[in-house]
Amino acid sequence: MTKTGQCWMVAFGLTLMTAACGSSAPSDSGEQVTPIKRAETPQNEFTPLELEATVDALVAAINESPLDEAQMVVLLKNLDDFFAPIATGANRAMGELGVIGNVIGPNVTTVDGPSSQELQNQQIAQAVADGAHGIGVSPFDTTNAAAVDDAATNGVPVVTLDSDLPDSKRSLYVGTLNEPAGATSAKTLLAMLPPPPGTVVIHGILGETWPDGYDRTQGALAAIAEAGYKPVVSEAMFGDENEASDIERMRGNLVAASPPAVGILGLFNISYRCVPAADGAAMPGLPIVTFDFDPRTVDLMRQDRIKATHTQRQYYEGYLVPYILYGMKSIGLDATRAILDPLIEGDESKVNIGIDVVPAEKIDAYNDFLVSIGSIQ
Repeated sequence: MTKTGQCWMVAFGLTLMTAACGSSAPSDSGEQVTPIKRAETPQNEFTPLELEATVDALVAAINESPLDEAQMVVLLKNLDDFFAPIATGANRAMGELGVIGNVIGPNVTTVDGPSSQELQNQQIAQAVADGAHGIGVSPFDTTNAAAVDDAATNGVPVVTLDSDLPDSKRSLYVGTLNEPAGATSAKTLLAMLPPPPGTVVIHGILGETWPDGYDRTQGALAAIAEAGYKPVVSEAMFGDENEASDIERMRGNLVAASPPAVGILGLFNISYRCVPAADGAAMPGLPIVTFDFDPRTVDLMRQDRIKATHTQRQYYEGYLVPYILYGMKSIGLDATRAILDPLIEGDESKVNIGIDVVPAEKIDAYNDFLVSIGSIQ
């Protein structure tokens, strides 16, 4: 990561200086402790009912156990853009739980200060030293694994979110499972295509150095090939300085496709670039499906150039983590994992929050849903 300014730590919102479950009395005081009560979630066609029901089941189990004070922290890569809804969800959950805790992210670094990875390691160590009962963390990369292992060794459970450290001692991962997500996005596009043969150009990643992007691409590749189409990956080039080259690469793949291209699938937040690539290849009528809710993607959906997009439920990613951390403290990891079972897919340590499929004609309904949960993306 480029280092440009002095290193700071920023907390999102106020630290919630309230004992668990709304009572400051210790658990052995004999005073009746107020049970946890979630804020009511507005019902919408995009409300993830299974996820909501799972949280309700976890709350019910926690309320049957001895309720106690808890302290936790959620460490994010950033507090803006993609991570802002995660911070909103985590803060809301900690408020409902009444725990002592906050959401923290590195803001700016300089050549004289630590890298973001090093800063996050310091934050993890500080949380342990401060007596945290649980840590949620969105790790930058494997350089954060040793700090996670140290926390777990010192009896502080760690839940990863957004990005995972599967070879560390973290207890659970919460987020989108990228291979199934890639397959889901491919199936959204496949429903719009003429019968095979035909080529589908995928704006994806083939290098394994970014596991999340690689897994998402592999899921899409498999689903498209299984449906009888020829998948061709146009390697995504991130960064504004690479946008023109990225579009030109996609355009070249579309023109060279044999059999001819019948659709384009974009797997990342920059995949609004699929539209100018199709225009440059003189194929403006190709169905295009993308990922994420970038404003440029939304504008192109309103123009009916992008037919659908897929979003990662960041709000629920942040909201679920404090409940899981409190559940692990209250009823234990095994009991918490058993309640989360409807959301666990494949590896028993990975909690899949799923993705939202948003057709172009449902943009306003989806925006209304985001507003209703306070999660503007």
